[in-house]
Amino acid sequence: MQRRLRLRHTRDFQRLRQQGQVNRHPTMVFSFALNDLDHNRYGFITPKRLGNAVKRNRIRRQVREAVRLLHPRLKQGYDIVIIVRFPLMGQPFHKIQRIVSELCDRAGLVLKEF
Repeated sequence: MQRRLRLRHTRDFQRLRQQGQVNRHPTMVFSFALNDLDHNRYGFITPKRLGNAVKRNRIRRQVREAVRLLHPRLKQGYDIVIIVRFPLMGQPFHKIQRIVSELCDRAGLVLKEF
């Protein structure tokens, strides 16, 4: 994922926590808010209780790839944070992709012309 599409600063994560809208799924929490830019920015949170660094990095890569594939179909101008929960660990990629797509659609971020 391109560097400009990443959320990196603590203040951005805090702003989303305070002002963002939240959609929940048993396997992840999806938070989003407008960002006044012409592109989306994404942040991924994998808590330490999910496992060691290898496990957390693997699930983060899978979720990031699911978002990267969905990115062209999303409305632009939002900050999006995905917090992974334990039940997502060990799931096949197609299921992760379906969940991310479902949460984006529930949030109203998927463009209708696709």
